[in-house]
Order: sequence, then structure tokens, then C-alpha cells
Amino acid sequence: MLFCIDIGNTHTHYGVVAEGDGARAQYDTPTRTLEDPASGIGPKIADLLARQPGIIGLAYCSVVPAATEALRRVLARDKFSLPALHLTHDKKLGVPITYPRPGEIGQDRLANAAAARLLGELPAVVIDMGTAVTFDIITRAHGYEGGIIAPGVELMRRYLHEQTAQLPLLDESIDVTRAVGQSTIEAMRIGTVVGFGGMIQALLDTVIADLARRGETTPRIYSTGGSAALLRDRLKTPFEVVPDLTLRGLAAAWKLNHE
Repeated sequence: MLFCIDIGNTHTHYGVVAEGDGARAQYDTPTRTLEDPASGIGPKIADLLARQPGIIGLAYCSVVPAATEALRRVLARDKFSLPALHLTHDKKLGVPITYPRPGEIGQDRLANAAAARLLGELPAVVIDMGTAVTFDIITRAHGYEGGIIAPGVELMRRYLHEQTAQLPLLDESIDVTRAVGQSTIEAMRIGTVVGFGGMIQALLDTVIADLARRGETTPRIYSTGGSAALLRDRLKTPFEVVPDLTLRGLAAAWKLNHE
């Protein structure tokens, strides 16, 4: 079993991943609290190590450089005796990287590519629904090719609130019961939920058409991230929600780099 940590812009997701079995437990903590001696990642690692004695290593990825350094300080300070893998573009993923500037690829996206290779045949498209929405395209011929970056639904909602004088900040509800809003909140919810789903479908259609033109088979579609459930009734293209996909990819990369 492996302890895997995915440091995101807002939240850090972590858990224990068993080979062939996915994440046995998955948790999250605010990224800003990562180094807190009382509630940060250090005590959480210690707690899981005590409850899961079979953990043999630690793998992590990060899109927040300052938080990466914070985690390194925690690991050094608390002296966890685990071999650690920091997933970067020069590590083995199980697929080649043909993206022209691999150093620019978000480390969570590298983990997602490793997970897509692990989960099934290629090509695959991973849609990660976080603060930003990322599409990652992995093909048989070219491995990790690149992808798409778009604003996430919570970012859209926050922007509407912050850049206007009278629009409120919406809660996390995704319930939409009609096409025409009868209040400001309902109108905003329709715009962000239905409109967001339409944006994702349009981007996905473009990717699938491009792959078809190049002779690739229909890709497997995976979705992960905090807003993945929003797509369940909004996409016409079949897809699979894998909540622990990034953690699975970290575990797969750890194994590849320690064989």
C-alpha cells in the first residue's frame, strides 16, 4: 500500500492506495494548512501509518510550489521513514510524453495520465474538475499529447460574484429544475450548471472529432475532481467517474519508478 498526496490549489487530497484496489481511504485538507503542526499533513500521515501498517512508500504531486516546499519540510521535520516519489515530468508514467514543453504540465495531470494507462486501453481523455477544469489526452501513438484548460464551475460562480455589484455568491447546489430562471440565484445556477455542462460537452466533441480524424478509436472518458458529479446528467457522451483517479496514478507512477 502507498500513501498518496495530490496538492491542489484549494484542497490537498490524500489517501492510502492498494495495488489493484484503488484508494482504501480518501481525505482532503485545505492546502493552506498543509504545514500546520496540529492539523496539517504531518499528523494525518502519522495517523494513517499507525492505522495502516502495510504502507511501503509515499508519492505526491503538486501544482502549488510553496505547498510543495511545505510538504518537504514536514517530511524532513517529522522524519517519516518512507521512500518518497515526487511526480515530475522526468519520471516514468507508463506512457511517453510528446508535449513540446513537458515541464509546463501540471503534476496532477501527469498522475492522471498514468492512471488512464492503468485503467484501460488507450486512447483516453481525463476530465479533472477542480478549480480549473483540465482535459488530458493520452493516445496509443503519442502517449501524453496535451490537453485543454478551462475555468471550473466554482471559479465561474466566484467570478460572477466578485466582478458584479449585485450578484450573490452561489452555494454548491447543482439542482436545476427549469430552463428559465425565476430569481437571480436560479438564473445564475442555470447559467453556471447548464452552461458549464455545455462547455464541457463542446470541448469533448472537439477532442473526439480530432482523434477520429487521426485514425484513433473512440477514447475512454474518465472524470474526476470535486465537481465531477455535475456532469452526470449533463454530458451525452458516456464517461466514468473515478473519484480517486489522481491518487491511483500516483501509486502507478511510484511502482513504475521503483521496479
